[in-house]
Amino acid sequence: MSGIRVRFAPSPTGYLHVGGARTALFNWLMARKHGGVFILRIEDTDVERSTSESVDAILQGMEWLGLDWDEGPFYQSANFPLYKDYVQKLVDLDKAYRCYCTADELEARRELAMREGRKPKYDGRCRTLTEQPGDRPFVVRFRAPQDGSTSFDDQIKGTITFPNEELDDLIIQRSDGTPTYNFCVVIDDAVMRITHVIRGDDHVNNTPRQILLYQALGFPVPLFAHVPMILGADKARLSKRHGATSVIAYRDMGLLPEALVNYLVRLGWSHGDQEIFSREEMIASFDIAQVGRSASVFNPDKLLWLNAHYIKTGDPQRLAGLLAPFLAERGADPSAGGPQLAAVVKTLQERARTLIEMAEGALFYYLAPEAYDETAMAKFEKGHLLAVYATVAERLATTSARTAAEFDALLKDLCAEKGWKMPQLGQPLRIALSGGTQAPGIGEIIETLGSAETVRRVHRALEHASTC
Repeated sequence: MSGIRVRFAPSPTGYLHVGGARTALFNWLMARKHGGVFILRIEDTDVERSTSESVDAILQGMEWLGLDWDEGPFYQSANFPLYKDYVQKLVDLDKAYRCYCTADELEARRELAMREGRKPKYDGRCRTLTEQPGDRPFVVRFRAPQDGSTSFDDQIKGTITFPNEELDDLIIQRSDGTPTYNFCVVIDDAVMRITHVIRGDDHVNNTPRQILLYQALGFPVPLFAHVPMILGADKARLSKRHGATSVIAYRDMGLLPEALVNYLVRLGWSHGDQEIFSREEMIASFDIAQVGRSASVFNPDKLLWLNAHYIKTGDPQRLAGLLAPFLAERGADPSAGGPQLAAVVKTLQERARTLIEMAEGALFYYLAPEAYDETAMAKFEKGHLLAVYATVAERLATTSARTAAEFDALLKDLCAEKGWKMPQLGQPLRIALSGGTQAPGIGEIIETLGSAETVRRVHRALEHASTC
């Protein structure tokens, strides 16, 4: 397996979607496991639909996922002179020819073939032309064999065979002189010395045509592996109607790149019953032959479960850096004051499934509540609230406690002293500090906010309760 060279070759006509990201991941893992080369190639020959914004989105998505490339990015549009040279080479070898049939003529023949029950492929009208009308526009077609078959051993699907009689003479250069996709792919893969082509199984039908082009030009034929598609829960092909399909959209939804990578690698590939993989474990375990032949169903709940795992076990300092932009979007700036963000993260890691959930839960640390959950406060008598807030403020102002455990012990002692049950103290205090009832443990909150800020907020809640 030495000398492996693989590529990811997206078309810059949109964002990097999850199917493309999985294909990129499988190629990346193949290269990393065998010490090979991973190449990024932008297939931008569709000039009308390709955009620089899409290129930026693809590069951004790859970088966010950590799928670093060894060569590239290369752009197909820079290779037009090379493609023209190889088109001419096939013409000179009589393995390609000019076709002068117009679009209307081709459509009429296609309709006739369908009415007569024949396959609507090109009928080879111009294969044997001896005179070339120089003043008419033309395309260049590859002269495909008309008998026999073309087979290849797919690394995932097994042996696949196509009768050559079903393959028509492929257009390799349009009438405006631009090369076509199937031809460009062959030239690029050959020139880049690609050894393994790992791509989606929507390309299976392109493969026999491409193999014939490799052979006609005397190029080595790479090994092919066609990855089954990803389906939505309704078993239709994954699309926007199933929710976010863009890699960057998942980033903006608060997912971690390691969670999405872990989820994508398990969409169609397995290694025993293992569900959670570090990047090093993926590289060591990955085998393209273990990718299943059936389509995979995208499960958002499973992805959220993985994301929650990686948040729970993540480094608080790193998570703080990722969390900061989500807080900024919500009007909180940890750099302007308040507790250290990494300390805040520690109090929320057990509960948050996404960075957005974590940001929502972290807001009260930096934005003191301007209002309180009145429904929750109404569950307690006014006299009780006043007693709780006054007592807690007095004790915290004089305590030497500094850790969450010490603050929890202090509150437990207060309950014993006053004859309160813990919810009778904990809930009013949680409302005072966060504005609501959903928040981390009271001891964690006090430790993170600090005694002084906690006392300030309790006094404010005391003033509020006294006027209600």
